Amino acid sequence: MDYTPFLVTAKLALLTTVILFFVAIPISHFLAFSRWRGKIILESLLMLPIILPPTVLGFYFLSYLGPESSIGAFFEEHFDLAFAFSFEGILLGSVIYCLPFMISPITSGLREIPRNMKESVQLLGKKKINALWKVYLPTIKTSIWSGIVLTFAHTIGEFGLVLMIGGKMAETNVASVAIYDEMNALNYDVANNYAMILLIVSFILIVTLNLIIRKKRFHVA
Repeated sequence: MDYTPFLVTAKLALLTTVILFFVAIPISHFLAFSRWRGKIILESLLMLPIILPPTVLGFYFLSYLGPESSIGAFFEEHFDLAFAFSFEGILLGSVIYCLPFMISPITSGLREIPRNMKESVQLLGKKKINALWKVYLPTIKTSIWSGIVLTFAHTIGEFGLVLMIGGKMAETNVASVAIYDEMNALNYDVANNYAMILLIVSFILIVTLNLIIRKKRFHVA
């Protein structure tokens, strides 16, 4: 059995999770603390991938970033960077598609911070960036870990979006797509081995997430 699809999957999930962690922190802080009335529209747009079919996102991704698009052609000509049928493409697609799974728990955690803590931070005159990294984020560690586990788990389970953007290239052949290919080739034993590994990994991630949520409820209680 070829383990390359699992290496590609792990690389994709790890990079997506790391990128989204640093992207989600300022966005979540804005959504949690900003008084801008229009933020509900922004938050709705950011949460759209939760219910949006992957094929819709994949279609627009290829339409605006594919080789036939002006943006895609620009990056390919000037930076030798192709967003279609490349690892960079499925990474960008995964970052967009998994964004709400990192933002949602972190934003919720920030919104649940006690009011007296926020007032204490203001009285101490701490800068927003210092308050965020030194006070707020350590307080919502369980929410952050929930976002990390959810993002990682969701990335390893991606199929439709990765297949549309990455095709069946060696560098974009994640485990979920490998299962699909082996099934089409009638290699049921190999497909079963791939599926069993994903099943075990997914179960471990779900157990981890449940433990994090239980710990959070215990502290709240």
